Amino acid sequence: MYATKTLRHSTVAVCTFALFNLSAHATDIDAGDYDYAPSGTNLALLYYQHANRDALYQGSDKVAGKNELTSDIGIARYVHYMDMGGIQIAPQILVPFGRLEAGKDISSMGSSSGIGDVILANAFFLYHNAESKSQWGITPYLYLPTGQYSKHDDINLGENRFKLTLQSAYTTRITPKLAVDVAGDFTVYGKNDDARGGTLKQDVGYQLQANTRYFLNDQLDLRAGVSYSDAGKSKLDGIESASTKQSKFWLGTAYSPTPATSVILAYGRDIDVENGFKEDNRINLRLMYAF
Repeated sequence: MYATKTLRHSTVAVCTFALFNLSAHATDIDAGDYDYAPSGTNLALLYYQHANRDALYQGSDKVAGKNELTSDIGIARYVHYMDMGGIQIAPQILVPFGRLEAGKDISSMGSSSGIGDVILANAFFLYHNAESKSQWGITPYLYLPTGQYSKHDDINLGENRFKLTLQSAYTTRITPKLAVDVAGDFTVYGKNDDARGGTLKQDVGYQLQANTRYFLNDQLDLRAGVSYSDAGKSKLDGIESASTKQSKFWLGTAYSPTPATSVILAYGRDIDVENGFKEDNRINLRLMYAF
């Protein structure tokens, strides 16, 4: 009985740090996010992601038992492109919402639903070449502690801390039908002074990602991407947790039925994970309307 309780407490501790790092991932981009758009353009976007995680890892070792975490997350996003002092910028706001639910052996951890941490961002496009359809930009993302959070809950949509992610991305056409996007970012975390067990601190995290698109025609493309992220080591009440490290891939397509609308559908999963939940399946959907 003592061994069973110890194993359960160990699993819950690993889950707790994994859940902090689950929302601590750096900012993913869709292929084409840094493509040129004329000043004055507005974008209304709606994202949906369903992901199922059926394994939990401590280091590279799978934690015993059936540890399942399912998420259904949406994001409402508004972007406005404009000129400022000769530089094109794109201020924007992102509002996450959705549900996280633990299952099977960790079902007692419960679930969480509601609004996540609101994100304020502003892209600065520092280079644009119309001939090669190349663009380079830098985007800071400020995460506000506005989401649902309680230290008494095992699962939260909010993190109860500020975060700042600085991302740099470059996109270009290698051939008229083939485009490549590469991006890198790092995230600085504020403290969570109301975490269960004390104060949560976290080292700087980073992510590298790459996308490629093949254009079948002006309306339809095929796309694929990979990324690697290191969320940074966490420390809670003096107890240090190793960083969650994740490599993943995705495959998908984008279709533009009209010049002002587009739909992106992608499937992906994790390739390898250390110190966290491993995604078995992930489906992403994005709807966009330009006006």
